[in-house]
Amino acid sequence: MGVVLKSALLLIVTLLYLTPLLYALMISLKSRLEAATAPLAWPSHLHFENYTAVAEQMNYLRAVLNTIGITAATAVLIAVIAPLAAYPIARLNVRWTNLMYQLFIVGLTIPFFMVMVPLYGLMRMLGLINTQLGVILLYTALNLPLAIFFYTSFLRDVPRELEEAAAIDGCGPLGAFRHVVLPLLRPVAATLTMFVTLSVWNDFLLPLVFLYKPEARTIMVSVYSFVGQYGFDPTNLFPAAVLGSLPLLVFFLILQRQIIAGIAAGAVKG
Repeated sequence: MGVVLKSALLLIVTLLYLTPLLYALMISLKSRLEAATAPLAWPSHLHFENYTAVAEQMNYLRAVLNTIGITAATAVLIAVIAPLAAYPIARLNVRWTNLMYQLFIVGLTIPFFMVMVPLYGLMRMLGLINTQLGVILLYTALNLPLAIFFYTSFLRDVPRELEEAAAIDGCGPLGAFRHVVLPLLRPVAATLTMFVTLSVWNDFLLPLVFLYKPEARTIMVSVYSFVGQYGFDPTNLFPAAVLGSLPLLVFFLILQRQIIAGIAAGAVKG
């Protein structure tokens, strides 16, 4: 009985999460008249031309490629920089490492709105406005405090005896980090990559401010372009929203085993 109840609750929760997506999919396949007169009814005819019109209007392929490039570059930079920064913080018990760790913790508490104007001025001086490089650097800097916090907490639980054994075999500090410590960080890397991918892909404000040229837009900014000053056309906005979420959904469906395995390994380690 307990298994049945748990399965029923899981099914209900799943349906609750899927309901907005199913509703958006249903509205996206309706005509304007049907969307206005019968918003909760299933469409009498499937209007797939809504998707083709929206994809052409929002320059869909360009927006997706822009977003994929920014997201992938940010995830790679964080995966490289954060472990290198967290390793000495976790292993060296001196004043400057503790100070650096506290500074990164403070970085977690500062909202983007407080630093948006200074960052815009800095990016303008560096000539990085309307460039993917500028946005990648901003996303990397904004996500590094959380990544370093995760890696440092994980590394402090890794036994030092593993590195001491590597040192006996002739490995220096960098060698021990590369061959012993780095493989142990895969669960954290998988979890952080998932988090960074979600946050960067779904972010709207930063690319809206720093990438205002049409050819540089990310997918979320392109979706928002269908929202007018006084309203929106659901047969345009909902297909755009579905198209904006589709690459991310495909990504997680393809890599779901690796992602779940990484999270599970991290949970067992913790």
